[in-house]
Amino acid sequence: MLELKLNQVSKQFSAKRAVNGISIQISNGVYGLLGANGAGKTTLLRMICGVLNPTSGTIQMNKEDISDMGERYRDLLGYLPQDFGYYPDFSAEEFLWYVGSLKGLTLAASKGKARELLGTVALEDVARKKIRTFSGGMKQRLGIAQALLNDPRILVLDEPTAGLDPKERVRFRNLIADLARDKIVIMSTHIVSDVEYIADQILVMKKGELMKSGTVDQLTATMKGCVWTCHVPLRDAEEWNARYCVSNLRHEGDQVELRIVSADQPNETAISVVPSLEDFYLYHFQDEEEAVTAKGK
Repeated sequence: MLELKLNQVSKQFSAKRAVNGISIQISNGVYGLLGANGAGKTTLLRMICGVLNPTSGTIQMNKEDISDMGERYRDLLGYLPQDFGYYPDFSAEEFLWYVGSLKGLTLAASKGKARELLGTVALEDVARKKIRTFSGGMKQRLGIAQALLNDPRILVLDEPTAGLDPKERVRFRNLIADLARDKIVIMSTHIVSDVEYIADQILVMKKGELMKSGTVDQLTATMKGCVWTCHVPLRDAEEWNARYCVSNLRHEGDQVELRIVSADQPNETAISVVPSLEDFYLYHFQDEEEAVTAKGK
């Protein structure tokens, strides 16, 4: 079993500290990395992949510094950045053959793996079409395929579901859940539902620091007594929305049912309900301009 250990990892860019003193130990399983835009998620992932070097701190794989491992560490990695590079005049299969050669696969191995992965991400019917003709979601699925080409033991995915429709998201979540049986999967996202059902651990970043970590049950348990539902007249809904953190709203005739995240009971008729990971996220990020819920971007 692999063990990835971060010890007081920080990254400074001029006057800005993007990542500040993160320490965590990671082994096989799915790790969902949540945080608002600018939280430092991408910087952290790029350091884990060796694209950036930490300003201070260490990253070790099985007690060996990844900077000393060089090619041995890169052979373990599969990485999908937010904006992965591709050649628009390559076909999907040609692109995967090319990436396979960069990863040290023989042409025969690249062709076999490309065929398999194009089927996995539902692109087998367009394998010979130019990438420039692909939709955003199709390009994203191709990016997922290229990250899996070398059968990585560590899979790092930065916003992997961007551009995918709900059906594709379900397919992706099922794929990741299946892959994670013998891999480390670290997946950053703004879409809470993408990690709520498949992540073994949730890592919550805020302003460059690891604010919280734990299972979904552990994190939502901290919200007990902080999530409420209540009904208010339709005419008052806007005022309530301005006063409280409202995670959901449903019209019922001349009434509105509100789901409210608040440490205090909103009114005497409000009923305490079981919190979700989305409630947890909203509670801790309601001061962030870019807070994003499970409804997506």
